[in-house]
Amino acid sequence: MAYRKTPAEIQRLESAREHLVSRATDVVAEVGWSGASVTAVADAAGIAAGSVYQHFASKAALAVEVFRRAAGHEVDVLESVLGGPGTPVERLTAGVGVFARRALENRGLAYALLAAPADAAVGAERLVFRRRYRALFAEVIREGMNEGLLPPQNGEVTAAALTGAVGEVLVAPLGAPEENDAAELLAELTAMALRCAGAAPDPRP
Repeated sequence: MAYRKTPAEIQRLESAREHLVSRATDVVAEVGWSGASVTAVADAAGIAAGSVYQHFASKAALAVEVFRRAAGHEVDVLESVLGGPGTPVERLTAGVGVFARRALENRGLAYALLAAPADAAVGAERLVFRRRYRALFAEVIREGMNEGLLPPQNGEVTAAALTGAVGEVLVAPLGAPEENDAAELLAELTAMALRCAGAAPDPRP
């Protein structure tokens, strides 16, 4: 009869895997993908390096899991804001602002997700998540056009431009935090996003 893990064993393994992914995320945020060796991650998790391979077949597989979880959480946050209350223009403004603020509050991890050198597997995941961001922006832009708050345009093109521009604007500040005023950067970034989508200027002073 084939051996079957008991519920307690399964729970223990799942808990150990979660702990490993959490510590790996911390390491990536601190030293980037290149510095997040199996040994570094194992040390952070308090386990032997060989134990990492009980949960992941390779360093690349662990890196992909770290990226998927961290990036997936950011997509979920953005989706909740863009799909929340307010007009499409208000939600677009809030969405860009929330994304940027979260990045600036966790600069190491944000830089790893957006631009830090990584192997091909993580690079492929970046493309997948860029498409998800683009789809979210495209939907709120379509809503803005339908409500007459944004001019007619190709929403997919505008969404792609926004996705690339927001990430590009953040890359340098994430790498040199002492040289940037976060409040000013957020204001400029949200203003750029609204100009890109063709929103009317806010009449308030």
